[in-house]
Amino acid sequence: MEKSKFKNSIQNSKFFINFALLIFNFAFLLAGCGYTLQGRDTLPFTSVKIGRIENKTFEPKLEDKFQKALADELIRNGMMISSSAKHIISGTIDDLKLNPLAEKEGVASEYQVIIKARFFLTSPDGKVKELRNTGVFIVSFSGSGNIESLVAAKEQATETAMRNLASEIRAGIVYGM
Repeated sequence: MEKSKFKNSIQNSKFFINFALLIFNFAFLLAGCGYTLQGRDTLPFTSVKIGRIENKTFEPKLEDKFQKALADELIRNGMMISSSAKHIISGTIDDLKLNPLAEKEGVASEYQVIIKARFFLTSPDGKVKELRNTGVFIVSFSGSGNIESLVAAKEQATETAMRNLASEIRAGIVYGM
């Protein structure tokens, strides 16, 4: 009986050591890749003005949806929106497409919303920099059912794409400066 307990304690010790080494290696890997947590004190600037957002699509009020998503994203991540800020975000929403992805019995049953946009950050000295990852955003949604549910699903997918775009712009500001 004593031999069995001894084997179990050795196996438990080996498991604990292997687990500890795994955690240590993971932490070392994250630190080696330059991974850092971003907080308000690490932002390149603390306030920004949302300038002109031009909607070149036929989708009404898309620029308003985007401005709200961008303001929410920036505020949630510690940046103030101010009309007197020295840094200005501006850009264009160039295209919005609704493409069918799948069909069921001859009727489209799944769609994707594709949004193409370009955004820029103007610094206090007047230099304009294109923000990274502001190209194409694709969100899929199910579209079976009546026209009202299809329109509602499209609206939801469009808002999700706007939030994704806003998140990428925030990342471009924080990590691209």
